[in-house]
Amino acid sequence: MVNGKPRVHGLGGVFFKSENPQQLADWYAKHLGVGIEAWGGAQFFWNRPDTGERAYTVWSPFKADTRYFQPSDKPYMINFRVDDLDGTLAALREEGCQVMDRYEDTEQGKFGYVMDPEGGLIELWQPAPEDGSLK
Repeated sequence: MVNGKPRVHGLGGVFFKSENPQQLADWYAKHLGVGIEAWGGAQFFWNRPDTGERAYTVWSPFKADTRYFQPSDKPYMINFRVDDLDGTLAALREEGCQVMDRYEDTEQGKFGYVMDPEGGLIELWQPAPEDGSLK
């Protein structure tokens, strides 16, 4: 907790490797009714309990040979939503966590990366203030 607020306020996404991402996405769409977007994943919308703001969680299979999860050798990556990416990364560095030099600032928001103690890559995401995908 920081100033009485959690650093992470939601699950931003679950990303995992698949031998055939399109076939797997099609299975989830057919059998579970998951609404697959043209980019190959799905968005699940919800409202933040602390602010009431609209938010979403992404579900997305990646190709089995993706390098996006590196340096982790795990077949998954977890993405958590944060309100203050830079502050969170600074605090994690101060606490001795393995924060990656990798940093992205995109139209979807800012992304930073930290490794968990077992070598799993965690993507921290500060959504863009006016993320158009929340419509």
